[in-house]
Amino acid sequence: MDQTIVAIRSRHVLLHFGSEHRDSSDKKHRDKDKERLKLKDGSSDKQKDKHKEKKKEERVGRGLCYFHIATVLSDNCRLTPRLLIYSGIWCRSQMPLFWHFAQPFWLLVLGCWFTSFHLCAFFIPFRWEEERYTDGVKWKFLEHKGPVFAPPYEPLPSNVKFYYDGKHMKLSPGAEEVATFFAKMLDHEYTTKDVFRKNFFKDWRKEMTSEEKSKLTDLNKCDFSEMSEYFKAQSEARKAMTKEEKLKIKAENERILQEYGFCVMDNHKERIANFRIEPPGLFRGRGDHPKMGMLKRRIRPEDIIINCSKDSNHPKPPPGTKWKEVRHDNKVTWLVSWTENIQGSIKYIMLNPSSRIKGEKDWQKYEMARRLKKCVDRIRAQYREDWKSKEMRIRQRAVALYFIDKLALRAGNEKEEGETADTVGCCSLRVEHLTLHQEMDGQEYVVEFDFLGKDSIRYYNKVPVEKRVFKNLQLFMEDKEPEDDLFDRLNTSILNKHLQELMDGLTAKVFRTYNASITLQQQLNELTTSEDNVPAKILSYNRANRAVAVLCNHQRAPPKTFEKSMQNLQTKIDAKKEQLADAKRELKSAKADAKVRRDEKSKKAVESKKKAVQRIEEQLMKLEVQATDREENKQIALGTSKLNYLDPRISVAWCKKLGVPIEKIYNKTQREKFAWAIDMAEKDYEF
Repeated sequence: MDQTIVAIRSRHVLLHFGSEHRDSSDKKHRDKDKERLKLKDGSSDKQKDKHKEKKKEERVGRGLCYFHIATVLSDNCRLTPRLLIYSGIWCRSQMPLFWHFAQPFWLLVLGCWFTSFHLCAFFIPFRWEEERYTDGVKWKFLEHKGPVFAPPYEPLPSNVKFYYDGKHMKLSPGAEEVATFFAKMLDHEYTTKDVFRKNFFKDWRKEMTSEEKSKLTDLNKCDFSEMSEYFKAQSEARKAMTKEEKLKIKAENERILQEYGFCVMDNHKERIANFRIEPPGLFRGRGDHPKMGMLKRRIRPEDIIINCSKDSNHPKPPPGTKWKEVRHDNKVTWLVSWTENIQGSIKYIMLNPSSRIKGEKDWQKYEMARRLKKCVDRIRAQYREDWKSKEMRIRQRAVALYFIDKLALRAGNEKEEGETADTVGCCSLRVEHLTLHQEMDGQEYVVEFDFLGKDSIRYYNKVPVEKRVFKNLQLFMEDKEPEDDLFDRLNTSILNKHLQELMDGLTAKVFRTYNASITLQQQLNELTTSEDNVPAKILSYNRANRAVAVLCNHQRAPPKTFEKSMQNLQTKIDAKKEQLADAKRELKSAKADAKVRRDEKSKKAVESKKKAVQRIEEQLMKLEVQATDREENKQIALGTSKLNYLDPRISVAWCKKLGVPIEKIYNKTQREKFAWAIDMAEKDYEF
C-alpha cells in the first residue's frame, strides 16, 4: 500500500516539474509554431487538427512516462516523495541555465543520482505511444500469485439450531451452509419476494440429502431465526473488537495484499484490483431480476484459468488441487478468469483502475468522446436527413440513432430467449415498450417509454420528439403486434457498422460518454458561481452529476437507513436553529448593552457575538445543504456515471478553477484511478 502511494505521489512531483518546463518552453516557441503552420502552403484545417492532436498525445504520453519512472524509483530504490522533491530542487538551484534547456526527466535523473547509485538500469525514457506493441499484444512479461479463495465453511455451533414445522432438525454441512446465506438476509426485503424465495428453495434442495428433501418441502415452515440472531451477534462482536484485535486483522490483510495484491507486468509493479474470489452466497441482482435468490456456488481452483507469461513463476494452486488451465495470452490484460453459474458470464481478475493500462484506456475513451464532439453536428444533420429516406431500414437506423444520441440509450445486444431477464436496448425495443401521444401534459408528439434496461432496471420516460420522428414511429408500428420488434430491419451489428462509417472507432457507448460529459460541463457552467461557499459549490456539482445520472438512468433503491439518517440530520438542523436563535438573542442583548455603556469592552462583545451568529449560520446552511443533497440523491446513483462516463478532467478543472478541494469530489480510490487527470487537467480545461 505504501509503495503504491509513494508511486502516485512521486508521479505528482515529476509532472509538476514537467508542466513547469512545458509552460516555459511553450511560451517561447508558441509564436514560432504558429508562423511555421502559416507558412505551410496548402495546409488544411484537418492537418492542423492532426498536428495539435499529435502534440497533445506526446504531452500526455510524456506525463505518464514520468509516472512509470516514479513507480520504478519508489519500488526499487525506496525513494520518498520528499527526497525526489529535494533532489530536483537542488538540481534546479545549482544549474539555473541548464534548467531552461534540459528535459525535466533528465533533471530528475541527475537529482536522483545524488541520492542513489542503483538507478542507472531504470533510466529508460518511454511513453504510452512507445510502449504499444503490434498485433494487439498488451504485454511481454506477466507474473502474479493467483487469486485468494474464500475461506472454507465453518459449521454452526451446536447451540444454534434450525427448526422445521416447529421441530429441531440437524442439517447436513452442504444444506446448512446454504441455509446460513438465507438466514443472513432474513431482515432484508429480498427474502420477502416470491421470486427470490422460489429460486432459493429450488437451489437449496439441490444441496440437501435425500432424507432432507423428503422432509423439507415448504419454505414457509422453515425457521431460520436462531441462525439469524447468531450472525447478528457476530456482527456486533466484530464492531466491539478491541483496537489490538482490529490492528491484528489489519496487519493480516496487509500481508495478503502485499503477497497477492500486486503483479509484475513488463518490469512494472502494478496493483491488482480484485484479487479475492467472491465467496458463495445468494444472487441478488438489480431491479426485479428473475434469477434473484439463486445460489452462487463456491469457486474452486478447478474452475480457474490462470493467465501469465511462459517465463514467469506460475501461480501455485492450493495443495491437493489443480487449475483448470494455465494460459499465456498476451493479447488480453486479465490475470485470472472463471465462469460463474448464475448467468454463465465470465468473471475476471484485472489490474487496478490506477494502473498504467487502465489509465491509458480511460484517457483514450474520453479522447474518443471529444473526437465525437467535433463531428456530432455533422452526424446529427445526417440522421435527420435520413428520417426522410425512401428506404425503411435507413429510416429505422436514423430514428434509433436519434434515441441513442438524445436519450443516451444503450444499443441493446442480441441474446438467447429464456437465458436472461427480458431486458432490452434501443435496437431490441418492441412495440409494447412505446406509447405514442399526439399531445400530453401540454406538449406535442410525446413518446412514452417503459421497458427493462440493463440489470433489469426499469426505464420509464415521457419525451417530446420532433414531428418527423413521431410520424416515423407511427409508420414502424403499423400492423404490428405488441411483441413485434419496433426496429425490425435493424440490429446492433448493422448500427455499429454504420457508426464506424460515420467516425472511426465510434460506437453507441461513445455517444453515451459524450452526452454524459458534455451535460456535466454545461450543468457546471450554469449552476456554479465563484461567489458560492464550498458546500454550495458541492451541492451544485452533485446536481450536475445527478442530471447525468438521470440521463443515463442510473437508479438505485433508497438505502435501508435513509429515513433514520434523515431524522438524525433533521434533529441536528433543529438543534442548530435553536442555537442560532439563542446566539441572535445574545447579540441583540450585547448591542443594547453597548448602547448604554459605550466602552471598548462592550464593542468587542458585540463583534464577538456577531461572529458567533455568522459561524452558526454557516453551520446551519451546511447542514441544510447536506439534507437537500441527500433527499435529491435518494434514488439516484451518482457513482456509476462519475466513474465510467464523465471525463474526470472536467471535475478536476472545476475544482481548480473554483477552489474546491479535489477530496470533496473524489474519494481516495477514485483519486488513484484518475491520478492521470488530476495531473493533466488545468483550470481552463473544457471537454
